[in-house]
Amino acid sequence: MFRVIIFTPFLIGSTAVLQAQTPPAPPPPGIEPDWDIAQVLQKIATHARSLSPFLDKINASAWIEKGASETYAAQLDSSRQQVRAVADSANALTRNPQKLSASLDLLFRIQSVETMLTSLQEGVRKYQSPSDAQMLARLVAENGSNRDRLQHYIVNLAAEREQDLQVMDREAQRCRAMLTQAPNRSQRKK
Repeated sequence: MFRVIIFTPFLIGSTAVLQAQTPPAPPPPGIEPDWDIAQVLQKIATHARSLSPFLDKINASAWIEKGASETYAAQLDSSRQQVRAVADSANALTRNPQKLSASLDLLFRIQSVETMLTSLQEGVRKYQSPSDAQMLARLVAENGSNRDRLQHYIVNLAAEREQDLQVMDREAQRCRAMLTQAPNRSQRKK
């Protein structure tokens, strides 16, 4: 017995219109307070430090003897350095979380570490053990919500800074206009 399902263009088009008309939920206005984001930064630092012992268990030179690319050893060394840098940067940023350049640097470092660890995960799976590869994947994923929260914070911080600059620019333009329109003192005395 066959069932024939007929989709009419009206039904398909109407669901597309409904989906297009449903806006995504807007992010909450403003940025998180410093003490809230400082806790997230502390979690990021703690997570980065927790990766170091696992990375120390990886023996890339043994992989190379099994035929692995030498780039794994370079990635492992770079990952170790970047994990330490993430921990140090996150700790430093807890003292001044509204420093946009440092926040962006930290986010980019986190993303870089995640990319390198994903590559290393393939080497661990192939040359070391599948269970270790799963453990590495699990460790990397643990920081996802913290990274996303930091990213959201940075977007809101940048939006707030842009808004502040617009207000300052409008005020500067207003002051400039007032100064150019005010009569000179020498003209008033005549």
